[in-house]
Amino acid sequence: MNFDEAQIIGVLAQIFGANHRGVTVGIGDDAAVVATGEHTVITTDMAVEGTHFNCQWSGAFEIGRKITAANLADVYSMGATPTYLVVAVTLTGDESLEWISELAEGIKHEATSCGAVVVGGDLTRGPVKVISMTALGEVDSAITRSGAQVGDSIYLSSLPGWSAAGLAAIEIDELNDLQSYAVDEFCAPTVDYSIAVAFTNKGANAMCDISDALIIQANQVAKASGVQLVFDAQAFKKDSEFAQLQEVADAAQIDPWQWIFAGGEDHVFLATGKNLPGLCVGVVQAGNGVLGLEMKKAPDTWRHFN
Repeated sequence: MNFDEAQIIGVLAQIFGANHRGVTVGIGDDAAVVATGEHTVITTDMAVEGTHFNCQWSGAFEIGRKITAANLADVYSMGATPTYLVVAVTLTGDESLEWISELAEGIKHEATSCGAVVVGGDLTRGPVKVISMTALGEVDSAITRSGAQVGDSIYLSSLPGWSAAGLAAIEIDELNDLQSYAVDEFCAPTVDYSIAVAFTNKGANAMCDISDALIIQANQVAKASGVQLVFDAQAFKKDSEFAQLQEVADAAQIDPWQWIFAGGEDHVFLATGKNLPGLCVGVVQAGNGVLGLEMKKAPDTWRHFN
């Protein structure tokens, strides 16, 4: 690394700028100054090299998109509109200025797609790359996991499972088109933020991002709301992408329900309510826990600590 922190900050300031109506003071000062609404949603995610991303599999642009999508999805899942991002990055010292710029461009690309802007952050040196991001959003009335009501239907913004399918296919030498699509979704997931907005506008009672796996976060909604979520596996098969995901699973000799129910990292939105858009996959009834997400073997879900 034959450049200093000031040069990096100069590059980042050019990429992100401060041309946003709410930014009073942007990158380059001790702290940013921004305008916020009456209710501000705040969330933070951290991505560690070797745990959350691998530079042998993903380019810097993809890594930037992926960590940004994780934060934006959390904001949208609260029924909020993203506004500002703050990014802290640990670098090893072996990165090129081009790699750092591509990372920033990936962050900006995903943020811009949602009308959000990076207003600051921090740089430090360490043994592995770490990207920590905080996102802010504005909301009038937050939608939480605790609002599911008996009589609601359960909706998903899209079919989960593609990210897990991509991880399973990542080291295959010659990928077919479906496997390549799955790998792309693993490296930088496509998030349908517009469905989250539609869930909010159509009056969803509860909502969450199922990035930790559908089976885990459906249970979180059920527990928080004091209800039972009952899923219909046949409803998942009605999605236009199910047959394609089944094809990838068959090639890998893997139960597709393992990916759909327990895969994680898709940033698919789950919502409960009435007459919502998306894929209707079940109902909310009196009781507790979750039914209908059974698999042939115990779920191998994502977890930070064993």
